[in-house]
Amino acid sequence: MGDRGIVIVGAGECGGRAAFALREAGHTGPVTLIGAERHLPYERPPLSKDGMAGGMPAARTIADADRFDGAGIKLMLATEAVFIDAASQTVRLSDGTDCGYERLLLATGARPRRLPFAETSRHCLYLRTHDDAAAIAARLAAEQRVVIVGGGFIGLEIAAAARKRGCAVTVIEAMHRLLVRAVPVEIADMVADVHKANGVDLRIGTSIQSITDIGEGVAIGFGDGRSLTADLCIIGIGAVPNAELAGAAGITIDNGISVDETLRTSDPAIFAAGDCCSFPLSIYGGRRVRLESWRNAQDQGALAARNMLDAGEPHAAVPWFWSDQFDLALQIAGLVDEGRRVVRRDLGAGAFLLFHLADDGRLVAASGIGPGNSVARDIRLSEMLIGRRAAPPAETLAAPDAKLKSLLAA
Repeated sequence: MGDRGIVIVGAGECGGRAAFALREAGHTGPVTLIGAERHLPYERPPLSKDGMAGGMPAARTIADADRFDGAGIKLMLATEAVFIDAASQTVRLSDGTDCGYERLLLATGARPRRLPFAETSRHCLYLRTHDDAAAIAARLAAEQRVVIVGGGFIGLEIAAAARKRGCAVTVIEAMHRLLVRAVPVEIADMVADVHKANGVDLRIGTSIQSITDIGEGVAIGFGDGRSLTADLCIIGIGAVPNAELAGAAGITIDNGISVDETLRTSDPAIFAAGDCCSFPLSIYGGRRVRLESWRNAQDQGALAARNMLDAGEPHAAVPWFWSDQFDLALQIAGLVDEGRRVVRRDLGAGAFLLFHLADDGRLVAASGIGPGNSVARDIRLSEMLIGRRAAPPAETLAAPDAKLKSLLAA
């Protein structure tokens, strides 16, 4: 590694973890972490979960400024990378300066997908950053009428938080059910039931035709001619990977920045990790995926750090995701759509697990839902079984008293 050291563009969870992982792996050269936001690197999950419900406290940072300084990590906040010159291995910054690198990590994340006809509204907001969350939280006063466009995880988590704040909440989902791309129908139905029980008005299979500001509120027009007025509209219809910087540098793009199993891009000096990149998963036959999750950001930040130091370590982590809504916790290990058969295990107290099996009986995913931490242990054990490419007997998976840990031992 030369004197230029390692530069990380993106000071979120992934980039921040990568910077510290470089030091933990023994790298003693320069490390520069560049972030467009003014905040220290922080965790995003609380923005739509407990942070939003609690009135938006300070960002939950992954480390304070003294720790970055003590680790010898140069932190450049409120600074954007605007161009990569791959030939000279430099990054042009928004302040007009250039930053040279021997290795470059792009951890640029993703941004909310925009709803075109809502762009001029003063009362339509999106959630991605801490400042976005603070702006939304400031308007979630009791008795406010809040419309959420999008019945995915972000929209539903905000809906739960807004109800806890005393708002009247309507969720509008264009598809035929909630979470249609994310979870099995059994879990989606349970999520819908708990939202209804907590007073959320769910409007499923409903398309929006217009959004218009009316004084201090907004009018939303539907495809069937009906309309709805609200004080605030929050849009959560997916995310777009921030891959433009890489694309302009000639790096291959494929549903985000394309990387190999070691997270290296088509430029051997440049790596990418987290929400911005797509990568092959060996446990699913090399299927290329892009994951937007807290765990993946952590895992890939650490993996990219080791591989920028020439570890050559392939990505082997099993995808994992969780969501908290009201008193329910939902967890998923693996890719549900890889399954061809489902085996259910009831755990009592309304909790259950779904095991998703491939044609050859291999466990490829597990999804669970229930109050509190009722499914957490079994999902963790399932994650380990998926990683080992195990094919447990279906009757054992279905039996409530059978111990998944015994399957690992076997």
